[in-house]
Amino acid sequence: MAHIVILGGGIGGIVSAYEMKKLARPQDRITVISDSETFHFTPSNPWVAVNWRKPGAIKVPLGGVLARQKIDFIGVGATRLHPETNSIELRDGRKVDYDYLIIATGPRLAFHEVEGFGPQGHTHSICTVDHAVQAAAEWEKFVADPGPIVVGAAQGASCFGPAYEFAFIMDTDLRRRGIRDKVPMTFVTAEPYIGHLGLGGVGDSKGMLESEFRDHHIKWICNAKTTKVEPGKLHVLEVDEDGKEKRKHELPFKYGMMLPAFMGIEAVAGIEGLTNPRGFILIDKHQRNPKFQNVYSVGVCVAIPPVEATPVPTGVPKTGYMIESMATAATLNIRAAIDGQAPDAVPTWNAICLADMGDTGMAFVAIPEIPPRNVNWMKKGKWVHLSKVAFEKYFLRKVRKGLTEPVYERYVLKAMGLERLRA
Repeated sequence: MAHIVILGGGIGGIVSAYEMKKLARPQDRITVISDSETFHFTPSNPWVAVNWRKPGAIKVPLGGVLARQKIDFIGVGATRLHPETNSIELRDGRKVDYDYLIIATGPRLAFHEVEGFGPQGHTHSICTVDHAVQAAAEWEKFVADPGPIVVGAAQGASCFGPAYEFAFIMDTDLRRRGIRDKVPMTFVTAEPYIGHLGLGGVGDSKGMLESEFRDHHIKWICNAKTTKVEPGKLHVLEVDEDGKEKRKHELPFKYGMMLPAFMGIEAVAGIEGLTNPRGFILIDKHQRNPKFQNVYSVGVCVAIPPVEATPVPTGVPKTGYMIESMATAATLNIRAAIDGQAPDAVPTWNAICLADMGDTGMAFVAIPEIPPRNVNWMKKGKWVHLSKVAFEKYFLRKVRKGLTEPVYERYVLKAMGLERLRA
């Protein structure tokens, strides 16, 4: 019998668990360890933050769901991984041993790197459902007494899409309330240009998003380092293409949502050979750690170098479609290892995304994610908004019932009319 442990209960973890269950032998045991009793659909957080969704609508209690799939579940989280002894220390003092491990924890949110940053400081976040709930409570106060908004992503961020989504979602909500004219909005980003997305752009993302910002009266500052946040004031250093100081900004705001840089979680930080200096998991082309070869990793916690050097540091996003392909490769390779075979599955690492814009949306396809690419385009339409709404329901239904197929591959490519691209 092999014991396969998945550390993390988000999109990467739940997909890995279900994929592993399909591939495992009857005598093998699978355990999911999470720091939360529930799965929540992270892409819906921007909707929660303006009260378009209740948090319960995007949550699934994991214990019963996984039990029906004969997958063990521990919802207390980990304090330390010990890969030398194939064991994990849990927050309640227990120790879990494993034969194979998939690390799918997601990130640690590095709010501490900027003074006054984050929900414990003076800006909001949509990185977790709890942050989104807090942002939603303040949103209701804000719309009763509106003023300037700042929104965007700090230096070192790697997940820019939700910042764009939230800017347009706020814009839509304000227009529906008839108060958009009372809310100056500024988008502040570490990207070298609007639409870079940490990917060097996708299709005409620069031209399309700049045009949308102009049409929606959203100003922007690129190559921006957020240096400090005070109550009602965002301090920003804008640099030129050589990284030299260009201008300092003091942006007043009444509502601010800024995405932070990511790090690896503390349970894996500083383990030599497992992580890079930021705590992200080092992997080879098979999603396997080079030093601890029974350890695999998928999702946001994986170490990927930047697409290109930028004046202000930017990271590479990991989209749901890409994460799903990582999980498929990792689980196939674990089954190969169980059978005494060498790993041969390699993820596609394609970026295919539906980005909501409130009442319309943009879809982009980057195949592969890292340029140069075979497919490279972005398109806009109300169909994207409708597709993302439908996909939310589809994915949550599959989590509750048990994933039996690659969800992103099946649904998103079908929505885009791109099923010919299925790997």
